Amino acid sequence: MVKEGAPELFRRELSAPRRKPQLLAMSGVIDPYQPVERRLQLTRRCLAVLAEFRNPVSIVTKNYLVTRDIDLLAELAAHHAVTVNLSINSLDNELARNLEPRAASPKMRLAAIECLAKAGVPVGVLVAPIIPALNEHEIPSVLAAAKAAGADWACTEILRLPLTVTPIFEQWLEQNVPGKKDKVLNRIRAIRAGKLNDPHFGSRMRSEGIFADQISPMFHVARRKVGLPENGLELSTAAFQRLKGSQMELEL
Repeated sequence: MVKEGAPELFRRELSAPRRKPQLLAMSGVIDPYQPVERRLQLTRRCLAVLAEFRNPVSIVTKNYLVTRDIDLLAELAAHHAVTVNLSINSLDNELARNLEPRAASPKMRLAAIECLAKAGVPVGVLVAPIIPALNEHEIPSVLAAAKAAGADWACTEILRLPLTVTPIFEQWLEQNVPGKKDKVLNRIRAIRAGKLNDPHFGSRMRSEGIFADQISPMFHVARRKVGLPENGLELSTAAFQRLKGSQMELEL
């Protein structure tokens, strides 16, 4: 399903007099730079609206296509109104291709970090998802490569398996790493209190147990070693401006 009128609806929503400016995310579920974005340009058109209103936005993506919109991102960056996180969980081309077949290669994701950093766009690396017994050993090398490319910060997240994702992931393990399937699933259960997924809002982003206690220190030590902070730029709504009639008005 494609919402072709999204940019126009977006502009209408931001123009509403009662709407208060707030940080937006692109996106918590779907990558805003899917391959079809090259043709539809919905993400770019929405970013143009955000730049017009100077509304802050945080972007998470796995794709080099984000560099196409450096002009708009730089415009937002001038008002402390954008951060970009490139998701990289492996430098192994084969593993990355099998895990995320429609995403950019690790090399191209690092190149995107470099391009954004050189353009003055705040950019960090999201080392995620970490899959226990499969790719956690790559954390130090991913962080070192991201730092060398120009990343400003680093964060991480251990794999979550909500709703219908679980059977798809189990099938993926069976097809790609059958010898590690049981080990991976058992470690996820150990991290998620005996289950493959924790659906509860207050705890679903947390992990626990011996394997979580190994992964978290590994990430923090490696992050400090390469000199990356854990938090990115704090975005601001101070420059937000609303279109009223044919005149822009600064939101004070």
